[in-house]
Amino acid sequence: QVQLAESGGGSVQAGGSLRLSCAASAITISGNCWAWFRQAPGQEREKVASINGGGSTSYPGSMKGRFFISRDSAENTVYLQMISLKPEDTAIYYCAARAGWNCARGYSSYDYWGQGTQVTVSS
Repeated sequence: QVQLAESGGGSVQAGGSLRLSCAASAITISGNCWAWFRQAPGQEREKVASINGGGSTSYPGSMKGRFFISRDSAENTVYLQMISLKPEDTAIYYCAARAGWNCARGYSSYDYWGQGTQVTVSS
């Protein structure tokens, strides 16, 4: 059974950094699309980063330069490094996978999801 285990969330002050991890079981990091989404209360779930089956990364304009997605094939784990965090980054962050090489923008296009990890940024 495919499982995505997230870790690394927590509370930080504005300007700080966090690194989220997503350890995958029963699905390989390579060859598939992986993404991080976030959702704040009352807001839509939005993609913050993705990496396709070949390792090419993509970021929305608002995230570019602060959030970085990477993968470790040996550990079968995807990471999200976040720097210069702002209070508006406060949300539940989800790891997601889409079977196949190509990524997609919308959360409905993803096949597997982690349980989410809370990130809280205080001013």
